[in-house]
Amino acid sequence: MQYQFKKTELEDREIITSYFGKAPSRSCERTFANVYLWSRHYPVTWAIIEDALVFKSQDETHLSWAYPAGEADAVKRALSVMEAYSEEQGYEFSMYSVTPEMFAQLETFFPGKFQIEYDRDEADYVYEREKLETLSGKKLHGKRNHINKFKSVHEDWDYETLTEDNVEECFQMALKWRNLNGCEDDEEKNAEMCVSLNSLRLFRELNLVGGVLRVEGEIVAFTMGEKLCEDTFVVHIEKAYADVDGAYPMINQQFVQHECMDYQYVNREEDTGADGLRQAKMSYRPAFLEEKGYVTLKK
Repeated sequence: MQYQFKKTELEDREIITSYFGKAPSRSCERTFANVYLWSRHYPVTWAIIEDALVFKSQDETHLSWAYPAGEADAVKRALSVMEAYSEEQGYEFSMYSVTPEMFAQLETFFPGKFQIEYDRDEADYVYEREKLETLSGKKLHGKRNHINKFKSVHEDWDYETLTEDNVEECFQMALKWRNLNGCEDDEEKNAEMCVSLNSLRLFRELNLVGGVLRVEGEIVAFTMGEKLCEDTFVVHIEKAYADVDGAYPMINQQFVQHECMDYQYVNREEDTGADGLRQAKMSYRPAFLEEKGYVTLKK
């Protein structure tokens, strides 16, 4: 069984985006920018199989698949091909980052054949855009306090949309942030930082939208994201100096107010199991978690 799997390149944006459009999802992985940027770090390649978009993660130790994207009939046919391919390669069939909606479709195709184990560390945090914009209610009182303090301490602050005019300053701020946060000594941190730097370098080519926060003319925070589906925007990257109190909640709110007003929800991605990050994401009171799990054949 021969299929031409290839690494994701910028020239693939149109075809990959078109297939994602056939199967909308609120999972943060379902954007071209996410696929392109992380394919530099993970052994993921893609092919069109039975008119469905298929991503394969494979090296000398493993073989696993993302759930196919496309029309339902095409997805069903592709799944059968993927299972046969895994068997030929000597691996048990498995899929990663499968949402409940995807698994429900899988169950309609092959009732009782597969099982899923959800991973809390991979669940995306999805918020009501209005809540992030206004921070209304008692539960978000602390966030409002942080922002009010930021404004009182830093009277000379400003928000800007990311453009060619300020992207190089963001790049330099990101390099400084990397040095301050010990990224060189942490493989995952370093990979995430590489993604951030490439996002800045290619923000136009990847159709990313960004926001910049300045204090006294200096950039202290920036963030980037994109449209995920019709009602949801996804924030891929957010960096702020930890010693600028309130910079994180400030860039969060300002970005939503300026760039996300056309959406009902904002996906701020997963916490990867990091306790501090989980606490921070939960403190914003998500509307729901977009669960993702690992699918295998039932024994």
